[in-house]
Amino acid sequence: MALEMISLKSPREIEAMRRAGRITAQARALAGSMIRPGVSTHEIDKAVRRFIESHGAKPSFLGYGGFPGSACISVNEEVIHGIPGPRKLREGDVVSVDVGAFIGGFHGDCAGTYPCGQASDEALRLIRVTQQSFWEGMKFARQGCRVSDIGHAVQEYVEANGFSVVRDFVGHGVGAKLHEAPEVRNFGPAGHGPRLQPGMTLAVEPMVCAGDWQVKVLADKWTTVSLDGSLTAHYENSILITDGEPEILTVTEDGAYV
Repeated sequence: MALEMISLKSPREIEAMRRAGRITAQARALAGSMIRPGVSTHEIDKAVRRFIESHGAKPSFLGYGGFPGSACISVNEEVIHGIPGPRKLREGDVVSVDVGAFIGGFHGDCAGTYPCGQASDEALRLIRVTQQSFWEGMKFARQGCRVSDIGHAVQEYVEANGFSVVRDFVGHGVGAKLHEAPEVRNFGPAGHGPRLQPGMTLAVEPMVCAGDWQVKVLADKWTTVSLDGSLTAHYENSILITDGEPEILTVTEDGAYV
């Protein structure tokens, strides 16, 4: 996408995005705290919606493109866009929760992956690598770098740890719209795409498979699973490009990112 299509946020808009980001991050943390055997994905979704609305915000995902939930809750081989429902979580499940909140004209967008009870060592390693790959990408979320430098760093780290990065879905700009320019891939060569400038706000979201990177969308037209049935993980924050270190916008009041 052309650079002129990318929205550079004003100080007032950035403050509004911090507000949306805090609510979103707190909703993610709430969802994570609820993940335990016997809890249904609908219960988590209901609590997320209640929390977001109690803060005067609206769930960004509810009704977006027809999505029926306030959170995307994806389990095990489900990478993203899992629809909340009666499914009860079981010991050892790997659960990804993606949430968004809209308030004051702006969106926050973040995701995290959590073990349900006692998960396998490999599942825990997948979760850790996915989260750390985001931070590897953040090393290049700086003024003057290019958008693809972030994704290149993500891919290198993930593949060095024996996992693979989903190609069919990517990160994005975020702001007054949930999805804005530019596209933020988690793969590919460095040195491509728009140069990062202060005021850019991006949703960076590595999506990682324990096996092959190929995925498919199920008949519900939302739930996306690994083609080989391998475990998956997802980690995301909304970030602000500054003239120094990038700022995480989806952070709780006590400074937590998960």
